[in-house]
Amino acid sequence: MADTKVQHFIEESDEGTGKSKLTTEQKAAESLRIMNGIAAQLTIPISKVKSAVSLLDEGNTIPFIARYRKEMTGELDENDLRSIEEKLQYMRNLEERKREVIRLIDEQGKLTDVLRADINKSVKLQEIEDLYRPYRQKRKTRASVAKERGLEPLSVWLWSQPRIGDPLAEASRYVNEEKGVPTAQDALNGAMDIIAENIADDASIRAWVRKFTFDQALIKTEAKNAAEETVYEMYYSYQEPVRRLPPHRVLAINRGEREDILRVAFDVPVERIHEHIQRKLLKNGTAQPIRDILVAVTEDSYKRLISPSIEREVRGELTEKAEEHAISIFSENLRNLLLQPPVRGNIVLGVDPAFRTGCKLAVIDDIGKLLEVAVSYPTPPNNKVAEAEKLINGLIDQYKVELIVIGNGTASRETEQFIATLIGKRKAASQTGPELKYIIVNEAGASVYSASKLAQEEFPELDVAERSAVSIARRLQDPLAELVKIEPKAIGVGQYQHDVSQKRLDETLGGVVESAVNHVGVDVNTASASLLSYVAGINGTIAKNIVKYRDENGRFVKRTQLQKVPRLGAKSYEQCIGFLRIVEPVNPLDSTPIHPESYEVVDKLFKELGLTLKQLGSEELKDKLAQLNAESTAAALGVGVPTLRDIMDSLLRPGRDPREELPPPIFHTDVLNIEDLKPGMELHGTVRNVIDFGAFVDIGIKNDGLVHISQLSDKFVKRPMDVVSVGDTVTVWVLGVDEKKGRVSLTMRRPD
Repeated sequence: MADTKVQHFIEESDEGTGKSKLTTEQKAAESLRIMNGIAAQLTIPISKVKSAVSLLDEGNTIPFIARYRKEMTGELDENDLRSIEEKLQYMRNLEERKREVIRLIDEQGKLTDVLRADINKSVKLQEIEDLYRPYRQKRKTRASVAKERGLEPLSVWLWSQPRIGDPLAEASRYVNEEKGVPTAQDALNGAMDIIAENIADDASIRAWVRKFTFDQALIKTEAKNAAEETVYEMYYSYQEPVRRLPPHRVLAINRGEREDILRVAFDVPVERIHEHIQRKLLKNGTAQPIRDILVAVTEDSYKRLISPSIEREVRGELTEKAEEHAISIFSENLRNLLLQPPVRGNIVLGVDPAFRTGCKLAVIDDIGKLLEVAVSYPTPPNNKVAEAEKLINGLIDQYKVELIVIGNGTASRETEQFIATLIGKRKAASQTGPELKYIIVNEAGASVYSASKLAQEEFPELDVAERSAVSIARRLQDPLAELVKIEPKAIGVGQYQHDVSQKRLDETLGGVVESAVNHVGVDVNTASASLLSYVAGINGTIAKNIVKYRDENGRFVKRTQLQKVPRLGAKSYEQCIGFLRIVEPVNPLDSTPIHPESYEVVDKLFKELGLTLKQLGSEELKDKLAQLNAESTAAALGVGVPTLRDIMDSLLRPGRDPREELPPPIFHTDVLNIEDLKPGMELHGTVRNVIDFGAFVDIGIKNDGLVHISQLSDKFVKRPMDVVSVGDTVTVWVLGVDEKKGRVSLTMRRPD
């Protein structure tokens, strides 16, 4: 977010577009300054930062660097690399802004060695802008008007704080009706305006007031209409120290103010600010009434000029940090949702619930191929329960459906009640065959996908709701493959995602999806273009070309065939190929995460072990690898230890899907109602969302129950995400039930 802000200032400056050219020595010095800055801010060794920056500048992707260049970066993970990339962009923009500001001040003939040094040592954009503020071209102000009327010399005399002198007598020398200065008092007022603006432009004063405001101010909110009931009622008469304001409250207050429900103000110890400014700027022994005039000037400067802008800046900083926090929560929730374990090998019936328009049904086979769509009307106002039972029983029997997936949107719980009753009747009528189960999944974004061009191309013969039913069914079989078809922010597992910078949100979530896809790896013969487009080094065009090549030439049997795909050049191939898998390939290594650049190392290793690639994943290979010393083996093979460890892990588990190591989702055969809940009751549920103050858990009733942060553990919890993640299966106990509001309080702390 910060780099966007820097770019904004660069683009919005109206003083010209000339850029300073750097010599080779200056470039080297600037680069070193940037590297040292990144290393210091992120507490990462400078050598690692230099290597990471070099790799990024060469056009390598973050997943590729994290996985296949561990020796060069000292095993930096993706989070570290993304932080370095973000800081690099910010600091390069910052250095550009420094050069621009220095050039602009120099052109005015006002650049001093001290000012140049102060600008160059700035580490934040705000510091640079504070230093530049006195030299920036301003729109018409009271001070600029006073200067146009020739009152600047009077302001200089006044600010010299003479020990003797009559200000009105001095001011009378500047009376000039033609210039709009009819009286000595008017002249004095104009001079005071000039001094007030100079004080407001003082970088050290602004820095102190900004810090003091953040440390000492209270933020106060009140309702514009206290009689109106809204979700903002807790803020109708609310105050909290600015420094303690948590991110979610910052965004809630911002939204309430934006919706014209709340009035927001800062309460600052103004007298202490006046005292500081006067102590810093006013001399002892200044003649009266000059000192009283300057005291009034400092108070006017703060009230009229400093306070409004500083409060805007503080609120802007609070908002920026709150947005970053919200985006980080959304990112973690999204990643955990994307990495939910797939449920493969079952015939699935997907149900998109609805009332008036009916429940859309879609049956898919064990690999996600659509078999049939239909619509039933078991919910109000239609209530055609018998017809719906006949239709769905027919689909279950015809296709041997084993699992039913219900979307969690409108009419979800009514549909669940119907499905649970249907399962109960089937169970009572016959005990043969596998037990039919159902699950409710998050359907957020399904409607977005179903109306998209991609969905129209995939299912041109289906209507929007029918496509949603297919998407809901597929979300169980392979959540990642289905969710990548949807714009990440439409998946809806965040807090205040609509209140943050959408550009920043899109960029961050795109990185999350990219990370998840490359972490799992992609079957190049079954992946959609949507899934392929998130593989490192592959863009939308190349992804479509891979699918087209596959359709025209048949399945890929070896990785090298991808070099024939149009637009997939050498660099893209290098970046993507380790993350693309081929099932039943010519070369067994093509089914593993091992990069082809390391195949020669694997060949040497297998010769040393006296084995062949046919023994990939075997117990014999496992036993022999366990006897190896990683350091000496790596040295003998001419490869780094981290790379060798990754190779050995891939050889032992060639078809590994990291998602399958997670607990499977919870399936149901019967429905639970809120009326059934009693305090102390033990339940198993699925975490649906994690926010600052706790986690929402699906326990099988209409609304998710809340586990407050204080109930997540017997120990103190600072971040709920340190304890639970979206998709986790958890054991909870009922704390309290509010049937009227449909709210359930839960705890993860085992009752005594």
